[in-house]
Amino acid sequence: MEFGVGMFATDYAVPPQELAREAENRGFESIWFPEHTHIPVSRRTPYPGGGDLPKEYWHTHDLFVALTAAAVVTTKIKVASGICLIIERDPITTAKEVASIDFLSNGRFIFGIGGGWNAEEMENHGTDPKKRWRILRERVLAMKEIWTKDEAEFHGEFVNFDKIWSYPKPVQKPWPPIIMGGQAPAAMRAAIAWCDGWMPTVRGDAFFAKLGEFRELLAQSNRDPKTLSIGAYYEPSGNLDQDRRSLARFAEARVDRVSSWVPPESRDKALANVELWSKLLDR
Repeated sequence: MEFGVGMFATDYAVPPQELAREAENRGFESIWFPEHTHIPVSRRTPYPGGGDLPKEYWHTHDLFVALTAAAVVTTKIKVASGICLIIERDPITTAKEVASIDFLSNGRFIFGIGGGWNAEEMENHGTDPKKRWRILRERVLAMKEIWTKDEAEFHGEFVNFDKIWSYPKPVQKPWPPIIMGGQAPAAMRAAIAWCDGWMPTVRGDAFFAKLGEFRELLAQSNRDPKTLSIGAYYEPSGNLDQDRRSLARFAEARVDRVSSWVPPESRDKALANVELWSKLLDR
């Protein structure tokens, strides 16, 4: 298994480049940052985690700026979006951002994506929440055309453009790994149909239940399981023996990557969590 670190890169937390440098020094395979362009004040859509929405959701740096900051101070660790809200982005612009960061990092980008959950946030970007999975699919398919064709074109229901030139192309071929986040049935089906991996957000026993559902869907498809990576999130308890048993369970389930989220805190507090995760891996 590979091991990653994730954090909401905010204006009040340890800078993303410092966290990336420390994570690389400790041998982590990847570092993950999420994004929200904004959070509507209305708060009509309830927070999926329950209770009040944590403030980091509306304090995030721009995703690709944070990823670039992490990439330029490191040489080995993979920089990953976890997740990029494609339903709120122009596909031509995003295709160039993805290709640029993969090119400048020498092929170290992982493209985590998702369908989102905040309806009014999507609506502010002109996206109908009821159509978001169809929109997401078309935008990703259009980006694949841009990454792989010298003269790309796409004609769909939501994305439409005649032949274009767009460079650079990604270093990774045919494109950086596309990892679908989330455990909704639509997310699982999308991961199998046109992504390179799947990484749900549920933890504990709920993860393994969803993993069973996902593998049933995968078995019903024509997709070769070896071509699809599986990721998971884990929060260390601080009890090394208990944590080792938990990680062994992921390994037995053939999970490819396990990542832990660091709270968006000051440098000392955030790195204390990275150190805890690092010690567990050393064991």
